[in-house]
Amino acid sequence: MAEDKSKRDSIGLNAKEGQTNNGFVQNEDIRETDLDPSSPVVGPQHNTVDILGPGEPDVKDVRPYAGMPKEVLFQFSGQACYRIPREVLFWLTVASVLVLIAATIAIIAISPKCLDWWQAGPMYQIYPRSFRDSNKDGDGDLKGIQDKLDYITTLNIKTVWITSFYKSSLKDFRHGVEDFREIDPIFGTMKDFENLVAAIHDKGLKLIIDFIPNHTSDKHAWFQWSRNRTGKYTDYYIWHDCNHENGTTIPPNNWLSVYGNSSWHFDEVRKQCYFHQFMKEQPDLNFRNPDVQEEIKEIIQFWLSKGVDGFSFDALPFLLEAKHLRDEAQVNKTQIPDMVTHYSQLHHDFTTTQVGMHDIVRSFRQTMNQYSREPGRYRFMGTEAHGESITKTMVYYGLPFIQEADFPFNSYLSKLDKPSGNSVSEIITSWMENMPEGKWPNWMTGGPDSVRLTSRLGEKYVNIMNMLVFTLPGTPITYYGEEIGMRNILAANLNETYDAGTLFSKSPMQWDNSSNAGFSEGNHTWLPTSSDYHTVNVDVQKTQPRSALKLYQELSLLHANELLLGRGWFCFLGNYNHSIMYTRELDGINRIFLMVLNFGESSVLNLKEMISNIPTRVRIRLSTNSAYGGREVDTHAVTLASGEGLILEYNTRNLLHRQTAFKERCFVSNRACYSRVLNILYSLC
Repeated sequence: MAEDKSKRDSIGLNAKEGQTNNGFVQNEDIRETDLDPSSPVVGPQHNTVDILGPGEPDVKDVRPYAGMPKEVLFQFSGQACYRIPREVLFWLTVASVLVLIAATIAIIAISPKCLDWWQAGPMYQIYPRSFRDSNKDGDGDLKGIQDKLDYITTLNIKTVWITSFYKSSLKDFRHGVEDFREIDPIFGTMKDFENLVAAIHDKGLKLIIDFIPNHTSDKHAWFQWSRNRTGKYTDYYIWHDCNHENGTTIPPNNWLSVYGNSSWHFDEVRKQCYFHQFMKEQPDLNFRNPDVQEEIKEIIQFWLSKGVDGFSFDALPFLLEAKHLRDEAQVNKTQIPDMVTHYSQLHHDFTTTQVGMHDIVRSFRQTMNQYSREPGRYRFMGTEAHGESITKTMVYYGLPFIQEADFPFNSYLSKLDKPSGNSVSEIITSWMENMPEGKWPNWMTGGPDSVRLTSRLGEKYVNIMNMLVFTLPGTPITYYGEEIGMRNILAANLNETYDAGTLFSKSPMQWDNSSNAGFSEGNHTWLPTSSDYHTVNVDVQKTQPRSALKLYQELSLLHANELLLGRGWFCFLGNYNHSIMYTRELDGINRIFLMVLNFGESSVLNLKEMISNIPTRVRIRLSTNSAYGGREVDTHAVTLASGEGLILEYNTRNLLHRQTAFKERCFVSNRACYSRVLNILYSLC
């Protein structure tokens, strides 16, 4: 009996009482055999289930129990009460995954293109020699900029733009570069620059720098090798034979320098004339030479590898000249040719914007695109083309399928020399109407080559101009000091190589009312500080509730937080009594910003007559007079003082850009609609 018992192992289940095995798990490694029906049964009698019998087990009256063998478990799993819920859950899971995938694809498909960093906030242009002196030598430097990054962040700036800092013998503009890969010692070292880049990025900011590829200094190594006809550098510059007798040069043609007189200069070493569109110390590179283009490409790559986020390319129209040497036509054909010495006296058909010039610009873009592949590290490209017509300027945006600049810098407001609603409206409409569809605008009110706002238009127009650029569509660009209303200095008694008139807008930044306006702790500064620095400075204005700085900060914060200003439609309503009016609105947001800016004398406007659906009373969201903030005005009679600007806000479902009467006066760069339910932007408006 003991031997027979060792050969079999069975499990008895009481079908009536549903007895469990209390967690016992049969050892499956033991070889099981069939029970012998004739063998005696030990213990109480039970109905049994043969687990490994040749037939299918009968489990219809058996309830699941803990630790049941898998063979039995498989029999239970096949029952409808277990199988159907399992299959339903499986297919629900599959359907849910497919719905999520479809929803994700749909959201991606209908989502508008995200604004990039150069679109999302203002740029702040710094002339480094005048921003902050960290080593007491009287010249601003790179460490000085780094010391003031916290201040820049309080302005809600997104991009720092630093003008030329390359090694140069020219003391002022630094456009005659001796070495494109070196920092001028006035500004510090390459290590200082690398530290500045890291600090800027740590603050969540981006950095763009100036680059003028058209020419170098005559002290550049390339020029020295070229004048000595050394190897490939022989044709790095534009050389032509010319006569030079008794100290007098007879140039190859009548081409003129931007600064006047002939653009040809005789070189005693090479015994030829070289071409310079600017000063004679700035010889033009020969961009028809592939080696020159490759050199410039490598310089771009050098600074991008240093962490620079973009460039402002200047003087691009001058990159190429006609291969022939024909004279350019005179503006006044009756003028004696020998008396034609000023740049404006010729039509520059052979020395600017030549065929092939934009191909070179596109090659710059392609080089930068190689560094834009990493997510979040897009490299910005801006171009400066001062003096070009509006139609030629727009070409720098590129073609529909061929990209050039992200935008050409819009300096037209920087040239506005008197307050005028007509002039401002003309500048705005000219840019918006000529800009290619889908491109991004920008607005700048000043720069190193422009008279400061306060000196051009008057102190009372500083706030209204800042309000203008922060509420127009696109990227606002601020020249350092314009946020506090700095003015030109009256004199610049310096031994500089450039005309002193170019220095008046480059005076030291006015930080406080201490010595040298807080710009430098040294005994002198390279330029004198403005006489009004005791009252016009950062420290004073950050504590005054109605200061230009406070309004600037409020405007930049509004610009950062309002979809209407960042993505919305722009509808220009017109110019009334020297007051310009325009709206910002967005589909899905039943709210409108109405800007009313007065560039003339005090006036009263009846907005109810101009906008039929405007409420009788609207709220003042922001005003150049901070005391008005949050108040309401009667739209039948809105009183504006001279130089006053208002941002009005009201609710409406009848957006202007949908109305036929305003259709031709409304513009949008990246169309988007807002869903209040999902709190997202979408493009299928």
